[in-house]
Amino acid sequence: MAKKVVTMGEIMLRLSTPGYQRFVQAESFDVTYGGGEANVAVSLANYGLESHFVTKLPENPIGQSAVNHLRRYGVNTDYIVRGGDRVGIYYLETGASMRPSKVVYDRAHAAIAEANVEDFDFDTIFEGAEWFHFTGITPALSKQAAKITEAALKAAKKHGVTVSVDLNYRKNLWTPEEAQAVMTNLMQYVDVCIGNEEDAEKCLGFKPGDTDVTTGNLELDGYKRIFKQMMDKFNFKYIASSLRESYSASDNGWSALIYDGNEFYRSKVYDVRIVDRVGGGDSFASGVIYGLITGKNFKDALEFGVAASALKHTIPGDFNMMTEDEVMNLVQGDASGRVQR
Repeated sequence: MAKKVVTMGEIMLRLSTPGYQRFVQAESFDVTYGGGEANVAVSLANYGLESHFVTKLPENPIGQSAVNHLRRYGVNTDYIVRGGDRVGIYYLETGASMRPSKVVYDRAHAAIAEANVEDFDFDTIFEGAEWFHFTGITPALSKQAAKITEAALKAAKKHGVTVSVDLNYRKNLWTPEEAQAVMTNLMQYVDVCIGNEEDAEKCLGFKPGDTDVTTGNLELDGYKRIFKQMMDKFNFKYIASSLRESYSASDNGWSALIYDGNEFYRSKVYDVRIVDRVGGGDSFASGVIYGLITGKNFKDALEFGVAASALKHTIPGDFNMMTEDEVMNLVQGDASGRVQR
């Protein structure tokens, strides 16, 4: 029987300019759906787990379209509450070469941001679950969403569920001071902490040294020092961070780090030609989760996560459409990209 995993957060309508057009050029948008925890749910369903996504969506055709989009990829939507006024929207302009991608959010008053704790039966949701994943985006949506997140975490621990977080700081949603006040409290429920150097600084107050992704300067000793401090403060089982070296909007170096309290390990490095980087961090998180929940050691789980996210960068849309076998082919060294027939 497949292992049950639960993720909770906001799924948004994504409107992307066709190809590499700028917003001011576009006369139409490409439509899809995505969001941090929803992206993780889809990846885990693709890997064969019993993947459940929890949110609140309006009882209208747009809300139903979001539900249908998740179902299309095998995500269980039984715990999605219906109600509220709107689905959040984000607009994406895909960059190229030295021109960065741009995102514009229109997510105020989305249904999940105005939901209440009473909307969700967390004892039912976590019955039989083995893993719960959330991100720092969800508690940033509103004071109610922060309360819902903590209620979910308390229920998850009550049911003996392993908890992971992707810190995912979003400056458009809250300040570092607000983030630290909420996220520091939530870390008491977390077993596996995932986040990059900005997330650790903005959400938890840790700065990992002289790392600068715009120059490719990755000061790994700084990460090791901060990981140890985070482990001492929060008693995580694992801490993982993706490492992005941004040569341009089109080409990145991609690797990751993990720490188990004793050993500090860096994955192999992939040079990635980017088709769509949105969801890259979520595909990394889901790969690490899948590796750990299926019994891989923490180094192999990290390598699976890095390979999965490297592949995601080649796929348009928020969701990672790769299977376990396809990810393992890359882990085992097949990066040729040759036609398979």
